[in-house]
Amino acid sequence: MKRTLIAHSPDADDIFMYYAIKFGWVGMENTLFDNIAKDIQTLNEDALNGVYDIVAISFALYPHIKDDYSLLRTAVSFGEGYGPKVIKKKGVNLKRNFKVALSGKDTTNAMLFRIKYPNARITYMNFLDIEQAVLNGIVDAGVLIHESILTYNNELEVEIEMWDIWQELAGNELPLPLGGMAIRRSIPLNKAINYETTLTKAVQVARDHKDRLSKMLIERDLVRIDAKTLDKYLELYANDDSISLNEIQYKAINKLFEIGYEYGFYDSRVKIEDWLIPTKYTELRNS
Repeated sequence: MKRTLIAHSPDADDIFMYYAIKFGWVGMENTLFDNIAKDIQTLNEDALNGVYDIVAISFALYPHIKDDYSLLRTAVSFGEGYGPKVIKKKGVNLKRNFKVALSGKDTTNAMLFRIKYPNARITYMNFLDIEQAVLNGIVDAGVLIHESILTYNNELEVEIEMWDIWQELAGNELPLPLGGMAIRRSIPLNKAINYETTLTKAVQVARDHKDRLSKMLIERDLVRIDAKTLDKYLELYANDDSISLNEIQYKAINKLFEIGYEYGFYDSRVKIEDWLIPTKYTELRNS
């Protein structure tokens, strides 16, 4: 059997969307799946270096890897009225050139933050260390991602929501594109289609059995949060809209890429529909 490694982040939504495969509820013929968990910026860098066949990425990274990877239609995370948060100590007024900690230069939140705050002094660190860096005064502010947007210390307060920055830039009520999965283009097309189908089924099965899967993840210490917080978090980032990209999500991703191009983050305009796996190949092949 062929061993296929899927690289994803250690946050609860990625764990949830993958583990229907890990627990054997979903599989693919002649394929043995395995996984590795890394922080999102490390995964972005790994994608830039072509390390993995299937890898979780920030949507903002995708135009930089489009020639080598297709974006999968499944296991996507968007914010709808919520998202990463810029936090600071309560009562602190941030200066124009405040020092801020971000989770990585290739993340979606980093691109949006840099557009909003061009004079901020940015330092990058693992997302797990950002909250404490603000509390210790190492930085004036930090952008919290993943589960920490629900669990941050009560000595901190929100300066601005990334959702609000997105709305200022996007100009309408499009969801905020945060993260998805990419697959290497060199994989034979029929196999790539099978991978996407299997991963889509895994997210669907996870949603169908959310309570049971969540309980198993908590019992095995595979997530960093309690049951109540996990339930709330999954409804934010691993919900029914995570199963397969819909039309408004396509529009949102294209708007993100348009903004990135306008502000000089990309060399060319990218339309996501041009870079997906052409699933019609299966229909033609079987006709």
